[in-house]
Amino acid sequence: MTLPTGEQFVLETSTASGDLQATITAVAAGIRTLTINGIQLVPEYPEDQSQPMGAGIVLVPWPNRIRDGVWTHEGVERHLAITEPSRNNAIHGLLRYTEYRPIARERDSVTLQANIYPQLGYPFLLGTAVHYELVSDGLKVTHFIENLGADAAPVAIGAHPYLKIGGVPTADLTLRLEAASHIEVDDRLLPTGELPVDGTEWDFREGRRVGDVTLDDAFGEVTSHDGTVVHTLTAPDGRSVSIWADDEFDYVQAFTTHEFPGEDGEVAIAVEPMTAPAEAFNSGRGLRWLGPGEEWQLSWGIRFEGFSAD
Repeated sequence: MTLPTGEQFVLETSTASGDLQATITAVAAGIRTLTINGIQLVPEYPEDQSQPMGAGIVLVPWPNRIRDGVWTHEGVERHLAITEPSRNNAIHGLLRYTEYRPIARERDSVTLQANIYPQLGYPFLLGTAVHYELVSDGLKVTHFIENLGADAAPVAIGAHPYLKIGGVPTADLTLRLEAASHIEVDDRLLPTGELPVDGTEWDFREGRRVGDVTLDDAFGEVTSHDGTVVHTLTAPDGRSVSIWADDEFDYVQAFTTHEFPGEDGEVAIAVEPMTAPAEAFNSGRGLRWLGPGEEWQLSWGIRFEGFSAD
């Protein structure tokens, strides 16, 4: 049987907190499940469905949006396919519906590979791979990008994981984002400016209850500690699940929805690490130009704390 998200790669390992398991999909190299001792750390969706609202997918060679799918390179106006018709934007890169192929497989890890070929609006050739590995405190994700073409290529990387702590209403979790600025947007969710969060409703550095906010917002001036950025959801009982990332992930998007399948209308939240914000191909912010033959490697992950094997 062929599934909408392709082959399912089930990863398993044992930790001091119990049995850790994840399911990674071939399509979009997405995270479909992640559990510790059977407790969900991401909201699951059925294997006979496509990824709802980008759940767990890789965003490359750009995360977020490009206005009208238009950008200019070397004096030539490039037109990307419009993949968010309701707002007339190009969204979330070029591999959202691509089937990756496995190039390495162990009980607790898998490496998936897919190329980006020259196409409408993006005349560049990239080799990409994603390595998923279960570790003692969660899931580590490492991205590999190589420019296989003859010209420098613009690249940004993001991911779209949703988080939860099974058995705890997500509305009751406290969200903490280590970000000092909020990116203002228009009605198409495209940047119009950036302001400090100090003294505003956008300051999540001390934490805010998820049920008290509605979000589809990007944040900048992300703070790293010892080269690592951490954004956290904490339950009333002290358990937490976090997104950690290398300090090249200078931006984060937070998104809430009441329409995630299987959540019975309760709020679900995505915390999305990004190396660049929306409109990076036009603004240049966070955008990396890879020269011919140049490689880029960086990591992020999902970390749990406070869970007991008992």
